[in-house]
Amino acid sequence: MTTPEHTSPRIPDPSAKWQKRWNDMALFKAPEFPQGRKYFVMPMLPYPSGDIHMGHFRNYSMTDAIARKRMMEGYDVLHPLGWDAFGLPAEQAAISRKLHPEEWTLGNIAQSKATLQKVGISFDWSREVASCLPDYYKWTQWMFLQLYKHGLAYRKESEVNWCGLCNTVLANEQAAGGVCWRCGNAVGRKTLTQWFFMA
Repeated sequence: MTTPEHTSPRIPDPSAKWQKRWNDMALFKAPEFPQGRKYFVMPMLPYPSGDIHMGHFRNYSMTDAIARKRMMEGYDVLHPLGWDAFGLPAEQAAISRKLHPEEWTLGNIAQSKATLQKVGISFDWSREVASCLPDYYKWTQWMFLQLYKHGLAYRKESEVNWCGLCNTVLANEQAAGGVCWRCGNAVGRKTLTQWFFMA
């Protein structure tokens, strides 16, 4: 016996009404030329190697509370967000899924942004940046060239944490306990030529 397909009525999202109103009012947009007291709230920029998770909500609810309190106190608040998208976590995630890193990364940025917007965190989305896009990395490249031209960037050999399975260098926090944070493989040490900046 077959049963007819059952579809439940679409339940309206009560937050959508208020988020539209906030957007129409540009409630969270920092003024271009603030006249009053200024306050800058800078959260960490997430890696877009997947959707936003509870750890992100923990961080961003804290900066959201600070930004909203300062807004209520009359400050001109800048509370931006961007994406730390020019690194190995996103690239490794894309490779493991047999996708081009650009497709995977930009798709995750869109998904993560939509998730954060649904929650209603007070980010000024007009100031959004992504470190994988030319309008951002042209400045990091420019800055590196200035350091290099003035003898403040140099190359030398140094030991790094190395995961042979991921075929990549790992930061100390990514190799805690002597294992790779991504794959669980034992981490070794390897000597590589690297760039350094003068202190």
